[in-house]
Amino acid sequence: MSKPKKILIAGGGIGGMSAALALLKRGFEVEVYEQAPELGEVGAGVQISPNGARALDALGVFDHLRAASCAPKRKEFRLWNTGKAWPMFDLGESAIDRYGYPYLTIYRPDLLSALVDGVKAIAPNSIHLDSTVTGFEQYETGVRLILSDGTVATGDALIGADGVKSTVREQLWGDDAPKFYGLIAWRSVIPMDALPDHLQAMVGSTWIGPGGHMVNYPLRGGKLMNMIGTIERDDWQVESWRVEGSKEECARDFAGWHEDVQTLIQTAPTLMKWAFMERKPRQTWGQGRVSLLGDACHATLPFLAQGAVMSIEDGVILGRCLESFDDVETALQRYEGARVERTTRMVQGARENTGRFHEKALATEEGAIAYMESEWSRDPITDRYDWLYRYDVMTAEI
Repeated sequence: MSKPKKILIAGGGIGGMSAALALLKRGFEVEVYEQAPELGEVGAGVQISPNGARALDALGVFDHLRAASCAPKRKEFRLWNTGKAWPMFDLGESAIDRYGYPYLTIYRPDLLSALVDGVKAIAPNSIHLDSTVTGFEQYETGVRLILSDGTVATGDALIGADGVKSTVREQLWGDDAPKFYGLIAWRSVIPMDALPDHLQAMVGSTWIGPGGHMVNYPLRGGKLMNMIGTIERDDWQVESWRVEGSKEECARDFAGWHEDVQTLIQTAPTLMKWAFMERKPRQTWGQGRVSLLGDACHATLPFLAQGAVMSIEDGVILGRCLESFDDVETALQRYEGARVERTTRMVQGARENTGRFHEKALATEEGAIAYMESEWSRDPITDRYDWLYRYDVMTAEI
């Protein structure tokens, strides 16, 4: 038997680990290089729609994550000032009946841990921490990955899963200069028992208003509440998930919003803020034996709740392509071809939802009622989301 191909992966986040697990399960040798000294995700929530749950099942970690997650009964819209509610769509059993898998809300560190555990169960020594990638070299039969300490790793292919500031993408295509989108986000994870009883419901709420919106949903079986608030501002443009802001500043951003929104802000143990930068999704990802995955090639605004899901789907499709096509360059071309159109549509959908969540007609309840009927009644919602949730990573054409 021939020796299994070795795939090098730059980046040990959700996308990189999804790819690593998909490849290991198919018999490939995998080496993951992560610049951080320890593996970890920012303490925040992530929504896993049925298409993402289906992909996690293909990776063998769905059952574990389902037990550690929440399955909200429904998603709903709430009007920013009065709290009037409109159903967005039913989740839980309704999602299973329609799509075969539930809609889950998961604590990001739990998601990464499940993927890492899956990787280590197959290849305990395949993850290399404190390993900063500085570049790569291609040659006729392989790739050399160069690390900051001078170490050189060799493999049959390289996947750049190294995020929005990807070193691999920059060497392939030059830096994709981001453009400030005019939005600032606030996030926190709140102990559920610190909230009043009526805010502890197993429901995902999206508060919408002119110029801003806020999302909150339960995590870890109802022990935590995730909160992300987005507001239109242009006076702060730092793209970081690790800058702490103040309750006073966040409360000013949401002045006049419903008392439940104010309660979430005031109950938050910490409030982190960051500025949204927009990058156009790349239409060409790879060259030769090197390609990209996840945020490195299709960073997205979070308003379709598909950022992590896209990366997980990428990983499974990458594994299928490298298994199906013996020639590495052909396999990477087929992987790219299978993913570019879908991921571009997802990024565009998230951008379009920004306007839908911040619509000026939401300033009054009368305007909101008419707007919700035209944009968020059953037929528009079905048109906008059905194609997303029905996607099957195991049967999608490659």
